[in-house]
Amino acid sequence: MGLIKKLNKWANAHTYLILDLIRVLLGIVLFVKGIEFMTNFEEMEKLALPFQNVPGGMLVLHYLVPAHFVGGILIMVGLLTRWAAIAQIPILFGAILTNFLGTMNTNNLMLALIVLLTSLFFVVYGSGKNSVDYYLKMQQ
Repeated sequence: MGLIKKLNKWANAHTYLILDLIRVLLGIVLFVKGIEFMTNFEEMEKLALPFQNVPGGMLVLHYLVPAHFVGGILIMVGLLTRWAAIAQIPILFGAILTNFLGTMNTNNLMLALIVLLTSLFFVVYGSGKNSVDYYLKMQQ
């Protein structure tokens, strides 16, 4: 717990508006992807093809949509940012793996890599000063 407090203090002392904007953009991208998965059944069918013979493959798809949808909202406003970013990591590894198992889509691969690296950054950095987490911490 001491490490997380040290990381929070460092992040709050070294917060920059551009990092908050990147966090909000990451949340928007994840939220939009969640909506896209909810409304586009054909794309979900294509995503399921490489995982049809894997045990628990369909559970992964049922985890994907709410994690992107809710996680995107949480990251966007800066509430439980680290936990929401951690929830994205297995999905993003799966997206990268899907590109290598199925048909290679360079655009999806690059998006998955950028979102993965950004999520890993916010796991370490936290939500920063311009977030609900910081506001709630200051109210105590």
